[in-house]
Amino acid sequence: MLCLRAAFIAVAVLGFGVGCGTADYTEPAAVAAGRVITKTVTVPAAPTTGTPTSAVPETTSTPQPKPVTTTKSVVGYSVIPFKKKTVTDGDLPKGDKEIRTPGANGSRKLTYEVTYVDGKQTAKKLIRQEVAKQPRSQVTAVGTKVEKAESSGCDPNYSGCVPIASDVDCSGGSGNGPEYVAGPVTVTGSDIYRLDADHDGVGCED
Repeated sequence: MLCLRAAFIAVAVLGFGVGCGTADYTEPAAVAAGRVITKTVTVPAAPTTGTPTSAVPETTSTPQPKPVTTTKSVVGYSVIPFKKKTVTDGDLPKGDKEIRTPGANGSRKLTYEVTYVDGKQTAKKLIRQEVAKQPRSQVTAVGTKVEKAESSGCDPNYSGCVPIASDVDCSGGSGNGPEYVAGPVTVTGSDIYRLDADHDGVGCED
């Protein structure tokens, strides 16, 4: 009797105490009849939860930001050099120069379209230009007036002072003037009054 009770307890433990895996099971009727018949019962394993340790996590790539393109209108100015003009002036002595109108530079307004990519300039295009200030030409006068030498009343063909007249004769001679000169006088040019009778370059020697 003790053997049968021990066998029943073993069957109870084996039949109902195992939650999963494989266990030996003895039929109660066989135990009661004094026979021990054992079967192997396979119990399915309970499902597991969570991520297996061997799983490889997914990798995702970070999208690159698109470049930011902007355009801006930029205004600049350039210099227009003034021109020079020369005129003649008969009242100004020959060779003299005088600025009558000072020159002044003008300016030109330039409008550009500038392109930036991520804040850096990549292109620059001129889209409009206009004259902001007209230049003023410089006017310079050049004199052409020739000053006449004042007459001294002496003929330049002779040294000393031989008067300028329709005719000049040596004083004390036979000439009838109307002007006379006391010699001697040196002929430096043409002897227009025929004062050098012997043609030695000196007139009115006697």
